[in-house]
Amino acid sequence: MAKASKLVKPDRTRLIKLQVLRTERISTHFQRVTVGGGSIEHFVPMGYDQWFRLFIPTTDDAALDRLPDKVSTIGYLKYLRINAEIRPVLRNYTVRAYRAEGPQGPEIDIDLVLHGSAADGTAGPGSSWAETCVEGDWIGIVDEGLVFDPGVGQDDVLLVADETGVPAVAGVLASLPDDAQGLAVLEVQADDDVLDLPGPPGVEQRWIVRGPDAVPGAQALAEVEKLDVRPTWHAFAVGESGLATGTRRHLVARGLAKDRVNFCGFWKIGVAG
Repeated sequence: MAKASKLVKPDRTRLIKLQVLRTERISTHFQRVTVGGGSIEHFVPMGYDQWFRLFIPTTDDAALDRLPDKVSTIGYLKYLRINAEIRPVLRNYTVRAYRAEGPQGPEIDIDLVLHGSAADGTAGPGSSWAETCVEGDWIGIVDEGLVFDPGVGQDDVLLVADETGVPAVAGVLASLPDDAQGLAVLEVQADDDVLDLPGPPGVEQRWIVRGPDAVPGAQALAEVEKLDVRPTWHAFAVGESGLATGTRRHLVARGLAKDRVNFCGFWKIGVAG
């Protein structure tokens, strides 16, 4: 993760091994992978934008047994000591949904943004895995907690994201109280990427479908800059780094207290992920 506000950490982190249960293409640019089995009983759902480190085996599932329980400095060094030829790929993703009683027991949905093509090698590791994984494939996850801090407030929210942050906003919307109010500004790439996100009726969902040549996040940020800032907002901005930090900078300049803005840059234009 790039620059972010203080995180709400889980009580305990540990490596959890899971298997792919099923996959579903839910729109042009979103692929859903549902995982479970393995040691899912150790996963403690926190709701909101709960995120995790995802470890994708490259050649040898046994390499998962060598992974750390924490991806701290020491844990990351342990990860790097795994032979590069078998070292699992490490990426960060959000829990789109958790169900304690799925068809095959507890399960987690992960919604991943597709870019490029696995077939011609232009997709990144996460996107390629989402396209090609099959039932029974193993992964590892390490829970990292929340960027959205419920303690800051849940009654009046401003949620801002590009497509990479849509799963995080979806989790927040699903976790808010029914009487919450506010606005979610969501920028995506295609008309069918506008998803039906359950949430409080008082939180408006304002979707923006950007043009093919538009800078990712720029239109969502421009929409935020048009708004009258309310001092009661708990703002949450995630996605491309310029969108996340630009939203925070604008809101603070317009008088919103810094501690009422949670933000995280998931990626940066021009920097390989």
